[in-house]
Amino acid sequence: MNFSDRLGKAIREKNNPSVLGLDPKLEYIPESIKEKCRQQVDNAFQAAARSILEFNKRLIDATCDIIPAIKPQVAYYEMYGIEGIWALEETIAYGRQKGLIVIADGKRNDIGPTAEAYSMAFLGKTDIFGKACRAFNADALTVNAYLGIDGIKPFIGDCMNENKGIFVLVKTSNPSSGQLQDMKLEDGRRVYEMMADLVREWGEPLIGENGYSSIGAVVGATYPEQLKELRKRMPNAWILVPGYGAQGGTAQDVAHAFDKNGLGAIVNASRSLMCAYKLDRWKNQFTHEEFDKAARAEAIRMRDDILSAL
Repeated sequence: MNFSDRLGKAIREKNNPSVLGLDPKLEYIPESIKEKCRQQVDNAFQAAARSILEFNKRLIDATCDIIPAIKPQVAYYEMYGIEGIWALEETIAYGRQKGLIVIADGKRNDIGPTAEAYSMAFLGKTDIFGKACRAFNADALTVNAYLGIDGIKPFIGDCMNENKGIFVLVKTSNPSSGQLQDMKLEDGRRVYEMMADLVREWGEPLIGENGYSSIGAVVGATYPEQLKELRKRMPNAWILVPGYGAQGGTAQDVAHAFDKNGLGAIVNASRSLMCAYKLDRWKNQFTHEEFDKAARAEAIRMRDDILSAL
């Protein structure tokens, strides 16, 4: 089963098109977890990595029956060096063990053999002494297509050969995205519209039985009008929608990413789930130590909020 069909199946089974973003900071983690890990090891990086992994596991355990996917942001692990990379690898493995779709948010891009190496690391296999070995083994990866097809071909190859997926940056959720993405080309298209057209073209050979391709797009919830337009422009692309919750995107905003049958998109929330205990609606019900229970409550509320908008 290709990635698109696996993602669609997971969303339908849980009746939930949302994804838990795992972008951990030490300040998000209860002191009890950090103190326990500091007592286990002397190395600060190791203690941080162990704290992050326990935090992630508790979030996954609390929500894996509700949400279909997790999205670890690679930078939040790389900042802790080799120990952080270990925590990322363990988080991906644990998510898959729990039956979740794992989207590595790495926004990787390069050309030729370097792009191939990135793809092998996250999606494919690496030949080590004649044996095909998997490194991170995520189900999908976010990629930056600024270098054109040369930087995307290796990822597309692993989508085909390994039943994996990619999400190409099209219209990002940050305030300054328009500085480049909204610029007009000679033919009248915006840069993000041209990128959407490329996503549609690249994705045609990988359309699954559900009518969607394993080549998807990233479009922010903070630009609902463009989201509505891009849903029509990329009729066969899954849209990964960041920006819900802490960044200001609402259920009404993200509803534009879905087709008339309520399919075709998956909505990410990171801080609003990881730190749900801080939200006004939950702060009197859950303590910091109960971050996982608060995350579960907010995940259910988020699911119902999106489904009601659809």
